[in-house]
Amino acid sequence: MRNLLLEKPDYKLEKTRLGTWRRHLSPSGSYFAEFTSHGTVFGFPLLHYTRGICPETGARKTAKGIIAVGRLAAGVIAIGHASFGLIALGQLAVGILFGLGQACTGLFAVGQLAFAAVFGIGQFVTGYVAVGQFAVGKYVLAQAGLGKHVWNPDIADPEAVEFFKTLWYRITT
Repeated sequence: MRNLLLEKPDYKLEKTRLGTWRRHLSPSGSYFAEFTSHGTVFGFPLLHYTRGICPETGARKTAKGIIAVGRLAAGVIAIGHASFGLIALGQLAVGILFGLGQACTGLFAVGQLAFAAVFGIGQFVTGYVAVGQFAVGKYVLAQAGLGKHVWNPDIADPEAVEFFKTLWYRITT
């Protein structure tokens, strides 16, 4: 909901030793909250948290910080429904290094739909090493897979079997 009257919302400000809370409860009952830490790195707050719809703009505010938490989040570590960062966690997670979410990307990705460059785990997966129900990669462990070395119920490529047994041994010992 846009601020049709263009009035400055009456925020409740609370300064703590770690940062500042900015909160607003509208007459309709919608709640907005934002926390910005005092500490910064390259001009970005160490922690930025947002919740709800900003009463000034009528839109969701993107959390931007080293650690960003909100419906929309962008940061080194980003956590949100839609997130972008070095490490991204969320329903739609675009991670550069690691993505975890329903649909995600990254060098390493874990999710229902995981597009990984190196290692992916999920239902629909890509990656150099891909483990999932449907997977595509060089080394594939899947119910249905496509790749150079595939291990699935119908195919047991000896190099894939050796690769995944060695990988399992290294992980568990």
